[in-house]
Amino acid sequence: MARYTGPKQRISRRFGTPIYGPSKYLERKAYPPGTHGPRSRRKHSEYALGLMEKQKFRYYYGVLEKQFRAAYDKAKKSPGVTGEVMLQILETRLDSMIYHLGFANTRRAARQMVGHGHIRVNGRRVDVPSYQVKVGEEIEVKDTTVSRQLATRGIESSTSRPIPEWVTRNKESYKGSLVRVPTLAEIQPVANEQAVIEFYSR
Repeated sequence: MARYTGPKQRISRRFGTPIYGPSKYLERKAYPPGTHGPRSRRKHSEYALGLMEKQKFRYYYGVLEKQFRAAYDKAKKSPGVTGEVMLQILETRLDSMIYHLGFANTRRAARQMVGHGHIRVNGRRVDVPSYQVKVGEEIEVKDTTVSRQLATRGIESSTSRPIPEWVTRNKESYKGSLVRVPTLAEIQPVANEQAVIEFYSR
């Protein structure tokens, strides 16, 4: 299944959650999309509820099912609470880091920025959005006019979004790094990660 590229509001309305951030549109139409949306009273099974929570995370991080499952499998084999570790893996992907550093205003733009070769990690070009950033690694926007202009627009567009405490950024040099792995409280999940773990454990 390819990544979703349709209207963002439709996804937020489907789940009743602002997946892509606060939206006045969602407040005006706080019901699922479609003809029967306003009158829908459908009850969901436990399986359906778990699937919905998984889909929320997938849309939020912009990852494919295979990538999301890989994050779960890796978290399951790692020490610690599986749900928290899974989210830490997703939050420290290179595209997520570019978003948190403010070099891109959306995760989609961050993924595109990485894919087009505008980012370097420890001085080496990395064009794989799923690259797992390690604590202490230096992330830098490529020193070219096009790359820096993209980052500047991203910074200007994301001024209202604070930089997380677990990353550091030097706006003048277009550099940043992962200071430490975020906690579950700092991540503030958009969905119930435990429901996802139970969904995959069936």
